[in-house]
Amino acid sequence: MEANKPSLFRIIVPAFPGINVFTRQAKATTALGPIMVAAAANKSLGLGWRVEVVDENNYRGPRDNDMLPDHAVLQKSDPAKIVGFYCGLTSTIERVWDLAKFYKEQGVSVIAGGWHAHYRPEETLEHNIDVVVHGDAELIIGQLVESLARKESLENVSGISFRQDREVKRNAPFMLKNENLDSFPYPDFGLLRFAKVRIYPIGRIRGCGENCEFCSVKGKPRYASGKHLYDTVRWLVETRGARRFFIVDDRLEQDLRGTIDFFQRIYNKYGNRLCFTVQIRLGVVKNVALLDAMKKAGVRHVCVGFESPIDEDLKAMRKGYLSLHMIEWTKVLRRYFWIHGMFIAAYPLKGQQSSLRPEEIVRRFRRFIRRARLDSIQVLLPVPLVGTDLRKRLGERVFPLNLVPWRMYDGTYLCFRPDSMSVEESQWIGIKLMGSFYRRISLVRIGIRTIIFPLDFLIRGWSKWHHSWRRDIVNYYGYLLVRKRLRKKRDRDFIGILEQ
Repeated sequence: MEANKPSLFRIIVPAFPGINVFTRQAKATTALGPIMVAAAANKSLGLGWRVEVVDENNYRGPRDNDMLPDHAVLQKSDPAKIVGFYCGLTSTIERVWDLAKFYKEQGVSVIAGGWHAHYRPEETLEHNIDVVVHGDAELIIGQLVESLARKESLENVSGISFRQDREVKRNAPFMLKNENLDSFPYPDFGLLRFAKVRIYPIGRIRGCGENCEFCSVKGKPRYASGKHLYDTVRWLVETRGARRFFIVDDRLEQDLRGTIDFFQRIYNKYGNRLCFTVQIRLGVVKNVALLDAMKKAGVRHVCVGFESPIDEDLKAMRKGYLSLHMIEWTKVLRRYFWIHGMFIAAYPLKGQQSSLRPEEIVRRFRRFIRRARLDSIQVLLPVPLVGTDLRKRLGERVFPLNLVPWRMYDGTYLCFRPDSMSVEESQWIGIKLMGSFYRRISLVRIGIRTIIFPLDFLIRGWSKWHHSWRRDIVNYYGYLLVRKRLRKKRDRDFIGILEQ
């Protein structure tokens, strides 16, 4: 290392284990959590430190023979002294373990944070990780990095797990929580290396007030003010020329007053010149003031967790509503936004076998999706993630990790023994549903819409023509993704192993 060169703290977002429904979007954005932690570290560490983030899913640097980021080259050209890993996605945890082994062999101290590491600290510490951070790492990341660099005792660092005398030590408080989220710095995307960000993730709400059985996000929601999020957007527009944003909050409507205040501030400053994508709960349609504020401020796309059109599924999931008004609510949303529907197919019911056969489940899903006239969809299988009540309920029905490892916990693989259908039926039901939505005929429609554009523009206007044209573009991309998945030999081998 060059004399007097500041030490490097590198945060790594691990690569997805394979192509999935998030791959294309990931190349245009990044995870917000690591950026926030990096910004806090950059602010709290002294002049003797530099901070960077490497997102393997949005990466344009040197690669190894597997076309993954080449950390040997990175470490040789700019060696990190401390490395932190984002462990928010269970499906990427094995990649974290591989990289942690490499960095430990280089003499680097390794930190992990995120939901998987939080719920499985013992497992995480067994795989070359020195410290697991629980909760809001921004609060202690500077102190932790300096303590590791100086090889000091970690006894005074709050909210962490680490090994001490062969035992796992947990420092109180076990879960770090900052009740004043306005005190956190703005996300500094200038710390992201080898990447190009076109969609900027932002957020102001942590935690979730609901109690869905399949979700690992727990705890009373905490909010930054609407003004703080507005100031974040304004700063990103002025310093990075940002125009497209994804609000990562699981449920945008949890703090209605702050959310409406944010969108009103955006509208007063920018009109609808910016573009926002948000995640909302379907019942939000009851609040017309919120929908109007979102529309005026430039919200173009909403991601809605429909989960299922089947009441038995919704009850087991603890969604808090039934299917009676779902079509009606969706029609209201469709007047305002592009709707991306998110579903979970073949959900395991409680204490009984489903009375519905697979063909009936498929029929109901297809009928709902057709009537709702959704613009795009994703259909995943139930995933018994760590820390969820679903995993606890399924118990021994969850396949062991030597059969279904963590890398398959991405919603495209069957992770537990089904009760009312075969393994093959369960494995393919999500792909089957998406295959009936994303179809090759959309390529023909793209050509037709392009040819008739002048006439369609005069009759319906630019907005409606562009919406239909873009929907066909997305539809054809989805068709190619589904087709590629159906051709994967690994999936067929996987089904054969489970059936045995």
